[in-house]
Amino acid sequence: MPLLELRNLYKAFGGLQAISNVSLTVNEGEIVSIIGPNGAGKSTLFNLITGVYQPDRGDIIFEGERINGLTPDKVTRKGIARTFQNLRLFTHLTVLENVLIPQHHRLKSGWLAAVLRTPAYLKEEEEMRKVALEKLSFFGPRLMSFRLHQPVYVLSYANRRRTEMARAMATGAKLLLLDEPSAGMNPKETKEITQIIRRFRDEGGYTIVLVEHKMNLVGEISDRVVVLDYGEKIAEGDYKDVVNDPKVIEAYLGRREE
Repeated sequence: MPLLELRNLYKAFGGLQAISNVSLTVNEGEIVSIIGPNGAGKSTLFNLITGVYQPDRGDIIFEGERINGLTPDKVTRKGIARTFQNLRLFTHLTVLENVLIPQHHRLKSGWLAAVLRTPAYLKEEEEMRKVALEKLSFFGPRLMSFRLHQPVYVLSYANRRRTEMARAMATGAKLLLLDEPSAGMNPKETKEITQIIRRFRDEGGYTIVLVEHKMNLVGEISDRVVVLDYGEKIAEGDYKDVVNDPKVIEAYLGRREE
């Protein structure tokens, strides 16, 4: 059984068909990349999966359960977390605090226990800290050491992206949706994040779906590549086969004049 299955999804905004009859399966332990020209519907697809938008038609199945209609917080509790194309962090909080916040939905202690700092709450708080440090350790000294207690607004853009990925991991997710994870990174940083995403799967046990424009990253880590154009799936398969597909070439470069 696939971890995630999309069945004939449709989504329109007014007269604009943003997603049209898209079906897709993602198996546990896979890294699947979604590519396509700007405006192809890639981020809209992520918004549908995570409950930001609701599909007009079609089904979203996660671990065998239909999750259409769930709000984003409930989708997160099911085990799906995402990053955003435009960063959404608490910039005046520290790196550590940003990665602690998404764990609060798992707290069993109530607000009174938090105020009184009861032993049960303190134990839960310590467990949250351990989880946060474990997720941040994937990024090594980029986020650990002195940066751990720095406010996010002083970080480089690349380190803010790393912080957002660590925050997504800390939700307890099984499936990570990464929206342009290497955006704003130089070639050295892109190579590093490529290796980290592979480690997410190999060491962290995550299943990953990513939207990405850098083809070297896509080609290096993807088990499968899905191509969208004008909201429709036009190709799916191995990276080399997909990038040589005439429909994909036309989508990126336009139709050649005869």
